[in-house]
Amino acid sequence: MTISTVLAKFKDNLWGYHLPITEEQAKPFTGDNRRVKCIINDKRVLHCALMPKGGNYFILMNQANVKRLHLTEGSIVKVNIEKDNSEYGMPMPDSFAAILSQDEMGARYFNALTPGKQRTLIYLVSKVKNIDSQISKALAILDHLSETHGNLDFKRLNEKIKEYNQMRKLKR
Repeated sequence: MTISTVLAKFKDNLWGYHLPITEEQAKPFTGDNRRVKCIINDKRVLHCALMPKGGNYFILMNQANVKRLHLTEGSIVKVNIEKDNSEYGMPMPDSFAAILSQDEMGARYFNALTPGKQRTLIYLVSKVKNIDSQISKALAILDHLSETHGNLDFKRLNEKIKEYNQMRKLKR
């Protein structure tokens, strides 16, 4: 489904830019799973959820995507929306999938996490473009999950990622 909407900005400080979607437009994508894949202005693919607000819905747009697409508040935006039926609700980097396939215990802990926490960890790996850095981050994540028996502690995870980054630098 392709719709046209206008980039808006919430007045509170909790959320920033968003794309309003009417209840009627959102109806085919709501229910148990509101995960969607959106193509914004035929340029940028977003894996996200339709978020409810006052009987309608919205797609959250971060500042980076607003800048990348050269949008401003009030810009008319074309959005192609389709249901995201992927396993995690976003693409899994090949590097992370490979590490998961090799670490049975880490994979068990990862798969026991809530879908939102899984997506957060996938995002942490996928936002890094360098494959070696992705692998290092994936290894750190699974090491952390194994050490904590699947209890995700982001402060400790960040320390573990820094530790792995240091080890990578020393090996060069």
